[in-house]
Formats: sequence, C-alpha cells, structure tokens
Amino acid sequence: QVQLMESGGGLVQAGASLRLSCAASGHTLSTYAMGWFRQAPGKEREFVAALAWSGGLTDYADSVKGRFTISRDNAKSTVWLQMSSLKPEDTAVYYCAAVGGMTRWYLGVGAHEYEYWGQGTQVTVAS
Repeated sequence: QVQLMESGGGLVQAGASLRLSCAASGHTLSTYAMGWFRQAPGKEREFVAALAWSGGLTDYADSVKGRFTISRDNAKSTVWLQMSSLKPEDTAVYYCAAVGGMTRWYLGVGAHEYEYWGQGTQVTVAS
C-alpha cells in the first residue's frame, strides 16, 4: 500500500512560481508511474503531468506545457511539480497519483489509470 502526501500549495500572484511535493510512504516509488492532476471548483479532475518510472519520459497537458515540470527522486520517494508563470486559471486542488506494475515507459493521462492518490493541496493564483 502506497500513501501519498502533497505539500507546497498556497496563494500566489499571477506570474509567480510554486513547487509542489508529493512524498510517498509505505513503498518506494522507483517502479511507479506518477501523475499530477488538478480539480477546480465545479469542474472535473483533469490531467496535468505524467512521469514514467524509467527513462525520464514525461507528458503534459497543453495548458501547462512549457510552464510546469514534473520530476522525481526515487531515493527520496518524492515527486515534484515545478510550476512557473502561474495563471489564475491554474487555481485548483492539485493531486499526485501513482500506479505500479506498468512498463517503464508508461505515461498515464487518465485519472482512472492510477491506483493511489494523495489528499490534495490547494493552489490559488490571484490576478
């Protein structure tokens, strides 16, 4: 069983940067594909970024491409989402997610593809 906990959210001005962290306990993340999703009020949870467990392969939603970067440190069982040039439309609760048993190149873009979820961290971007 993998437990995930996000941190690093907060209230920032448009154009600012934030780095979200996702720390795992209960199991190493070294063979888990990871993802970040977000959910704004009244909207469905949407894909933000994905990271394969090997090879550094990544995928991003078009809305964040070039502004957000997903990365991991397997030794620390931590995944990060570096967010820059934040916009008010980035306001949401951000969730990290993990799935095991996949190929090393697997990138999950759908919420249904993930087994484990954190509780979320709020990001609010003021205009």
